[in-house]
Amino acid sequence: MKLSEHKNLKSAITDLPVKEKDRLLLRLIAKDKVLTEHLHYKLLESEIDLEDRKEKIKADVSEQIPELKKLNAKEALVKVRKMITSVNHFYKVTKDPIGEVELKIFILNNVPFDYRRSILGYRDYMILFSSFYIKTVAVTINKYRKLHEDLQFDL
Repeated sequence: MKLSEHKNLKSAITDLPVKEKDRLLLRLIAKDKVLTEHLHYKLLESEIDLEDRKEKIKADVSEQIPELKKLNAKEALVKVRKMITSVNHFYKVTKDPIGEVELKIFILNNVPFDYRRSILGYRDYMILFSSFYIKTVAVTINKYRKLHEDLQFDL
């Protein structure tokens, strides 16, 4: 059920006493981990914490890059997907499009392309890895284009 479909519900919620609104809000955010993190970030963290979050992701990626060179394409695909997922989670929590694009560019620039091939398998994971990489680049380019010109220049 969407709130936009029930205009009476929206007005009824705004008419609730503050104490009851607070109670309902706390119950709702307890059920959603990302919403809880987003509210924590928005209410309790500062700009310095945003940079710390970015640096933590960059450090995690930098630690994993040397390991990627030793893996086959299937294992590397799993690791790179986890890296991109961590950036997507970063965006869901912080709503920072600049940081999201910056981190994805960092990952995409550092991911190696030469992996061991599996001889026994029937599935070529290098093709899957390449298609995932290309889709991620396309999504990142679209998000980059949506940024303001001055911000694009900084990246």
